[in-house]
Amino acid sequence: MAKLLKSQRTWVGPTARERQGILRRAKSVAIVGASPNPARSSYFVGTYLQQSSDYRVYFVNPNADTILGEKAYSDLASLPEVPDIVGVFRKAGDIPGVVDEVVAAGAPTIWVQLGIWNQDAAEYAEAAGLTVVMDRCMKVEHARFSGGLHLLGFDTGVISARRAAG
Repeated sequence: MAKLLKSQRTWVGPTARERQGILRRAKSVAIVGASPNPARSSYFVGTYLQQSSDYRVYFVNPNADTILGEKAYSDLASLPEVPDIVGVFRKAGDIPGVVDEVVAAGAPTIWVQLGIWNQDAAEYAEAAGLTVVMDRCMKVEHARFSGGLHLLGFDTGVISARRAAG
C-alpha cells in the first residue's frame, strides 16, 4: 500500500494552512519509532524539534533508555502528559496499531512521516476522531512555516532578497 501512486490516492489530509495551525497550536510532540541512531530520520527530526522549536519532545521506543539526552518511553501510555502531536516513524503496516495507541492515549493528532502512506489507516484514524497528517515531514513543515526553509528544501540563510541600505 505504501507504493500506491499519488495519482491513485483518494484520502486528502489537511491543507498547508491547516498543517500550519496544527504546528502552531501544539505544545508537545511524541515521536513513536524514535531511534538513538544518528543515521535515522527520527533522530534528525528529534534533534531539529529540540533545537528549533519550543515543543516538549518525547521519544517513544521500547528498546531504548535515552534518545538525544532524554528519557525514552516504552509507549504513549507511559508519557508524563498527553502529547498534542504524535509523530510516527514506523512502516505503513504498523500505522493502524499506532492509531489505536494514539486514540487510547487521547492525543488529538497523528503525523505520519514523509514516505509512509496507509490510506486505510488514515481513514480509520479520522473515523476515530483524530486529525491526520500523512506522508509529510514535520521538520520540513515546521521549518517552512517558521521561515527557515527555502522553497527548494534547504536553509539559505538569506532573510531577504533586498540589498541592505548602504
